[in-house]
Amino acid sequence: MGAHEDFLDYIDRNADKFIQRLADAVKRKSISGDAGRRKETIEMGHWLEKQLKDLGVATVLKDLGQHPMQGQLLDLPPAILGRLGEDPKKKTVLVYGHYDVQPALQSDGWDTDPFELVRKDDRLFGRGSTDDKGPVMGWLNVLEAHHKQDMELPVNLRFCFEGMEESGSEGLDELIEKEVAEGEFFKGVDCVCISDNYWLNTRTPALTYGLRGIAYFAINVSGPVQDLHSGLFGRMVHEPMTDLIKLMSRLVDHNGTILVPGIEEMVPPPDEQELKLYTKMDYSLSDVAEAAGASIALSDHKETVLMGRMRNPSLSLHGIQGAFSEPGCKTVIPSKISGKFSLRLVPPQTPEAVIPLVTQYIESEFAKLNSKSKMTVEYLHGGKPWVADVNHWNFEAAKKAIEAIWKKIPDYTREGGSIPVTLTLAEKLGVNVLLLPMGRADDGAHSTNEKLDISNFIEGTKVLGTYLYEVAALTAAA
Repeated sequence: MGAHEDFLDYIDRNADKFIQRLADAVKRKSISGDAGRRKETIEMGHWLEKQLKDLGVATVLKDLGQHPMQGQLLDLPPAILGRLGEDPKKKTVLVYGHYDVQPALQSDGWDTDPFELVRKDDRLFGRGSTDDKGPVMGWLNVLEAHHKQDMELPVNLRFCFEGMEESGSEGLDELIEKEVAEGEFFKGVDCVCISDNYWLNTRTPALTYGLRGIAYFAINVSGPVQDLHSGLFGRMVHEPMTDLIKLMSRLVDHNGTILVPGIEEMVPPPDEQELKLYTKMDYSLSDVAEAAGASIALSDHKETVLMGRMRNPSLSLHGIQGAFSEPGCKTVIPSKISGKFSLRLVPPQTPEAVIPLVTQYIESEFAKLNSKSKMTVEYLHGGKPWVADVNHWNFEAAKKAIEAIWKKIPDYTREGGSIPVTLTLAEKLGVNVLLLPMGRADDGAHSTNEKLDISNFIEGTKVLGTYLYEVAALTAAA
């Protein structure tokens, strides 16, 4: 079927306006993991709701309650539920996205202010540009093109936007479960579309049918009641930092193999048919180097590298809280520290299955140290992995949209990251969930100098709109 030419023309004519809308979103420091930015995160939710209302969407802000963070009891940012279209003859597509972002400081290594969208060499740099404000603004662009031109949308739309995705989506699962059981909002939804991930490379658009889950932990080690002078107490007392480094070194080896017994063994090896999928993908080791900024792949075989990202679990060490990290020299023995790490999970793994394995292993390794320090293992948050049926019309519609706009056949990928709500929507609604990425592999989501190519923003907007037309065409034919 393809999208209406008036829609495509409107997107091209208004590209600068759409970039300004993204700039307005980026400047709002909606950092869900920072208690000091909670007010701005909530304000971002209200701003987004107004944008939706102005484009004809019937919206409601859902209060998700409160939660403790950084010693405070904070209001959770509201979830935004929106409805547009009630035609029983049309399919109903639920769109999910998030308006919160990761922390960012220019001193982290950004070339520019992370909360000022900067246009440079046909790229848009700014925190949230690709994750996930760019795609969310893309949906607003689609709505505007139809609203301003009095064009009828080919499907009914439902929207679910949250402000806590970067902090475990607190409160959202409960809202979805309650709405499915008691409310009207999700009734009649035929499929789900999420744009919150990335192409496998910088050349070929992708459709994603799987996500790894996550289980995030902290190892908390304490000893003295206060920090100590290393000249006075070094080699006199058990030091928490020494114990923690020893424990963290026993979680994963330098080749990425997870050392916690029972974790790797949960996952069956790939069969010959699955291996062929990775061989066919448009990907090379140079893509790893381009995205990472260095030639540091764990293997010289592309299939092994791809499986490491898509279908195998991984364990990464993230940081140590409470340790000295400022410039200069400080001869201190920290009294209390916390080492953070996470596991990325694949089917059939779940957080519930790995938590006892991780806890028991770390406790047994700590016992071997014969240390007088105190140690606890803390599970912070997690989400299950997810895999979808790529033969569903939802994926076929997205494939046709990509072919129409990008003139390329998409890669079918399983993503290494985690979007916990994906599995919740699939299970609670009982419908097909599609991940339709806008950004490229080198966008640097969560990193310094996060960016979104202008072509991906504008052509990606066209893909989102064309996808809706293809959904209508395919389901009408069926």
